[in-house]
Amino acid sequence: MLRVGRVLRGLDFKTYIFLFVAIPLGIFGIYLHGQKITYFLRPLWESPPKPFRQIPHYYHENVSMENLCRLHGWAVRESPRRVFDAVLFNNEVDMLTIRWKELYPYVTEYILLESNSTFTGLPKPLFFSINRDKFKFVESRLTYGVIGGRFKKGENPFIEEAYQRVALDQLLRIAGIEDDDLLIMSDVDEIPSAHTINLLRWCDDIPQVLHLQLRNYLYSFEFFLDNESWRGSAHRYQSGKTRYAHYRQSDVLLSDAGWHCSFCFRRISEFIFKMKAYSHTDRVRFAHYLNPNRIQDVICKGTDLFDMLPEEYTFKEIIGKLGPIPHSYSAVHLPAFLLNNAEKYKYLLPGNCRRESG
Repeated sequence: MLRVGRVLRGLDFKTYIFLFVAIPLGIFGIYLHGQKITYFLRPLWESPPKPFRQIPHYYHENVSMENLCRLHGWAVRESPRRVFDAVLFNNEVDMLTIRWKELYPYVTEYILLESNSTFTGLPKPLFFSINRDKFKFVESRLTYGVIGGRFKKGENPFIEEAYQRVALDQLLRIAGIEDDDLLIMSDVDEIPSAHTINLLRWCDDIPQVLHLQLRNYLYSFEFFLDNESWRGSAHRYQSGKTRYAHYRQSDVLLSDAGWHCSFCFRRISEFIFKMKAYSHTDRVRFAHYLNPNRIQDVICKGTDLFDMLPEEYTFKEIIGKLGPIPHSYSAVHLPAFLLNNAEKYKYLLPGNCRRESG
């Protein structure tokens, strides 16, 4: 102790400041912003994935299907494929309605699976069952399944998510899917456009697995983020080979194939529920992230719910996306049902960022 005391007496004032003020503040800053630092330095420790082979997408309502298939390098079929649209459902009632109305003319069978728990092991109501009367328009084409949650708190949420996706494979077989039927694999809020699905059901020689490039929106169609949503996909079903998944399964991407509207909820309570429920629960690092006033402020500004930096692979892309998402006042090329019911869903359209509380 005497030796330590002699060392401390030998230090000047600036060194004291560094030891007892600067270093503790630095450690506290890393605690608060460690995730931001990690994301900003991502280009140093992670390389970007292999680029997709992107297929140009041709469409106009006055062009025949034969010509549209030919423009894509495909032949037209004598009759269309059957289409199966399969989703895991959490609580996105409005987005599910818009999705199913958009795809209604072309879907043979809707498949929906919901659980009584979230991916994070929290109990939840069966929201679809509660709201089933709102979906009578698909009842004759619906295969609905319920799966009991495993309720293992503290487990990696992606394990529960994978468990539910395996169960969805079984539900697809119950629904009667067969080889060469078209299967849409995407989350509820990843909505392929109707004309995209019509193209894929009518054209021969389409890729076995085709990822869909979706226009990426956050909170509503007022905040256009980018064109980098690709996890949604369309598959020519193969018995014993096709597995329902939400990761990259091929190198082929069809351009401009629909919309991804993430965290597009009517009520603040729904934002809070999803923030607690979905697989990236580690992003809720501080309790104040769930404060309703903060969430409302974030929505109207177009900033990040989790106070995160952009998930990009180059410093140029990270810097280019810093700050709020610019407001967009275009409502061109959005789902038809949304525009035909604009008053009911006005919170999804430009200029309507205020949300209901619960």
